[in-house]
Amino acid sequence: MKIPRMTVITLGVSDLARTTAFYREIFSTAPVTEYEGVTFIPLPGVWLSLYPLEKLAEDIGESVKLPAPGTFSGFTLAYNARNKDEIRDIFARAADAGAHIAKSPQDTFWGGYSGYFTDPDGHYWEVVWGPMFDFSAQGDLQFKA
Repeated sequence: MKIPRMTVITLGVSDLARTTAFYREIFSTAPVTEYEGVTFIPLPGVWLSLYPLEKLAEDIGESVKLPAPGTFSGFTLAYNARNKDEIRDIFARAADAGAHIAKSPQDTFWGGYSGYFTDPDGHYWEVVWGPMFDFSAQGDLQFKA
């Protein structure tokens, strides 16, 4: 069976209300909070789910070793922007929402433009523009023809 797409990304968070408010500000999207103990943020193509970290570890049923706070876990989330101005706007919103700016947006060695910030739980986000990408009429990321 082929899995046709990713539908939900769940982040384990230390403070559900704080992180919900953070992502509400970043995405300018009303989160779905009607289900006790979890937040869903519907985004085009994939939903973001926020769930208390200890409950997520309990649900997995395994002893989960987490990286120390403030250390890079080897995992990033990414948003591909349409241009450099959009990246600058997103970073301004992220800073206003309390994000830690790990790397301010800058030109990259491969011809793009990129920066990183972290959410209240230290999850890294890259906001990037690349000259090799374009968007379909539905807003899906694709390589330029």
